[in-house]
Amino acid sequence: MVNIQVEYQGELHCKATHGPSGAELNTDAPKDNQGRGESFSPTDLVATALGSCMLTIMGIAARTLNIDISGATATVGKEMTSAPPRRIQRLAVRIHVPHSPSLIDREKLERAAHTCPVHKSLHPEVEIPIEFVWG
Repeated sequence: MVNIQVEYQGELHCKATHGPSGAELNTDAPKDNQGRGESFSPTDLVATALGSCMLTIMGIAARTLNIDISGATATVGKEMTSAPPRRIQRLAVRIHVPHSPSLIDREKLERAAHTCPVHKSLHPEVEIPIEFVWG
């Protein structure tokens, strides 16, 4: 188990501390929900978690396949619902890998991305279109 300590600091700001490493990050409510948008919002962290998880799982698969995907990027477009209840409606993911492995290896890497734990943990009502760009 990993513990994350979150402290409310007032003015809709929180500080989160990662138990094992002591690393910290801050959040703020977004401008469209009473915040100042001075940092990641909690739902921005969900989008961040999805993109970084997909790249990490692809990295694990690439290591197994002896493929270098250094420089790969994930861009996640987060859209919130316009009507209550407020929630994430869509997380559109675009993964760009600067190298172009064989078709078989691309399929393995794409399959790996789809199996990331964050993707598997999100509610099925959240739309998650994924686009892969190779080379």
